[in-house]
Amino acid sequence: MHRLFVGFRPPPAIRAQLQALAGGVASARWQDDEQLHCTLRYIGEVERPRAEDIAVALGSLRFAPFELAVDGVGEFDSRGRPNALWAGLRPQDQVTQLHQKIDQALVRLGLEPERRAYRPHITLARMNVPAGTNARFLQDHAGLTSPPFRVDAFLLFESHLGREGARYAAIERYPLRP
Repeated sequence: MHRLFVGFRPPPAIRAQLQALAGGVASARWQDDEQLHCTLRYIGEVERPRAEDIAVALGSLRFAPFELAVDGVGEFDSRGRPNALWAGLRPQDQVTQLHQKIDQALVRLGLEPERRAYRPHITLARMNVPAGTNARFLQDHAGLTSPPFRVDAFLLFESHLGREGARYAAIERYPLRP
């Protein structure tokens, strides 16, 4: 079985800027450089033949390159308890359209459509235990911005779970083109 997702990685300078935020949040497990990405579509576990079909379908997509910038921070929660800190992205329209196009291609292959609302972001840290409030981090970094960066490709990743958390390996790169 292959645990897959589709996403893109910001350039090294943006990743360095995001890594500089690490610290000051109790029980946060900060993402390292190799883990920083924006998920476009989570796929989940699939057998090898399905993974190959997915790779072919993604290769047939057409979408023009676009520019994004980091824009603020936030948190996701589960049942009222924070479980992740993230950096937002703007403008959201093109990345959301790319997400929808990828989702539609995967649904045509027979995968279930994405049910959750899509919010373009880069996960900065995960929290497994109640960490109290992240209000200070959110307040201190609310105005976070970056220079614009170009998204000119997306990647098919395989996720490997281990004691240290998930490790991601890019297994295919898809250049964006109109």
